Amino acid sequence: MKYSSKLSNAIHILVLIALNPLDNMTSMAFANSLNTNAGFVRQIMCALKKANLIESVHGHASPSLSKPEEQITLLEIYRAIEGNKPLLHLDTHTNPECGIGVNIQYSIQDFYNQVQTTAEQEMSTITLKNIIDNFNTKIKPL
Repeated sequence: MKYSSKLSNAIHILVLIALNPLDNMTSMAFANSLNTNAGFVRQIMCALKKANLIESVHGHASPSLSKPEEQITLLEIYRAIEGNKPLLHLDTHTNPECGIGVNIQYSIQDFYNQVQTTAEQEMSTITLKNIIDNFNTKIKPL
């Protein structure tokens, strides 16, 4: 199973923008930092812009945050990138001939919903500033 790293990549991009507001921030520069391709970066940045988390002008390599770091929550970033996708996913491809396979999904959905609600509540309290502050405490000198 492949896990999405879009959220961590979006946070990476936002932190780069916040910490380097005057640097030449091309999609290629972001791609180099993320070790990915510029097209993928542009997709993420488009989603962040659509969610009003960043501002940018086409053709200018100077994106900026749309609001202060302490007003951008982890939940906003998640929703910008993943939409309303749940954190946990049911397996809808179980064997219909198996009594457990047919019913287990219904049995765990309420618990998945509970986890989702709790996670979203917590994510709404974590800001980009919290992430940057934590980042600054973890930096190892070269």
